[in-house]
Amino acid sequence: MNQVNIAVSEEQTSERLDKFLSTTEPEWSRTQVQQWVKDGLIEVNGKQVKANYKVQAGDQIKVEIPDPEALDVEAEPMDLDIYYEDADVLVVNKPRGMVVHPAPGHVSGTLVNGLMAHCKDLSGINGVMRPGIVHRIDKDTSGLLMVAKNDMAHESLVNQLVAKTVTRKYTAVVHGIIQHDTGTIDAPIGRDKKDRQSMTVTKENAKQAVTHFDVIERFKDFTVVECRLETGRTHQIRVHMKYIGYPLAGDPKYGPRKTVDFNGQLLHAGVLGFDHPRTGEYIEFTAPIPADMQAFIDSLRNND
Repeated sequence: MNQVNIAVSEEQTSERLDKFLSTTEPEWSRTQVQQWVKDGLIEVNGKQVKANYKVQAGDQIKVEIPDPEALDVEAEPMDLDIYYEDADVLVVNKPRGMVVHPAPGHVSGTLVNGLMAHCKDLSGINGVMRPGIVHRIDKDTSGLLMVAKNDMAHESLVNQLVAKTVTRKYTAVVHGIIQHDTGTIDAPIGRDKKDRQSMTVTKENAKQAVTHFDVIERFKDFTVVECRLETGRTHQIRVHMKYIGYPLAGDPKYGPRKTVDFNGQLLHAGVLGFDHPRTGEYIEFTAPIPADMQAFIDSLRNND
């Protein structure tokens, strides 16, 4: 069990304890904080209080974070689309609709379950729930992911992500007609205060996020773009394109109320490049747009 100590500043006074903590620590949900309060894991100035306690400037809050429940993650044989594999790294093309790693309430059918059946040697840096996983893409986003098969490779790939030297290019279909042929969106992303399950462009508890885009093709009501990630924040492309007024087609969370029926956003991680952790050689892979996404683009072209 880990302990976190937080002091309340003058600007944060009179906010509910559960809201204050979930805003201060974006990784903590408000429901999670409320449960910790009920379990007696949170004290304010040495005393237990209720979740609706209004914090005051100078309050000292102690949070005992319980250890995560150990979940039994089992290997499941799957027909994985492996693009590259050696003793250190593996590159896999994840289909749309597949979750990358297990989570409470969703411990089977994920990419990790399939990877565990495919190879026994995955890095352990991210623990039993995310073995080998260096970066993620959303459930309904398809495309290429790099997987570390040992801790040396994992550290190297993570360092490359931090240094922004990994090539990650996505193809997306967005609502509206983008007039500029190219652009850069430099806007910080953090947890949405109004919806804890969503991210948004904000200055509060946010991290720098940069997305570059190039227009590939314009249609009557849509634009196909290639987005290149400089940073890798949760839902980054989906949030950034909505922010500039061109939300992704089919996106149930960030798209317009009346979007296309595609069972998820039209977004594909098609290009992935990095320096090999052992040899230092730059390697790059390209996965074609999935058939259903290509069919949608073709229909736009035919209808124009």
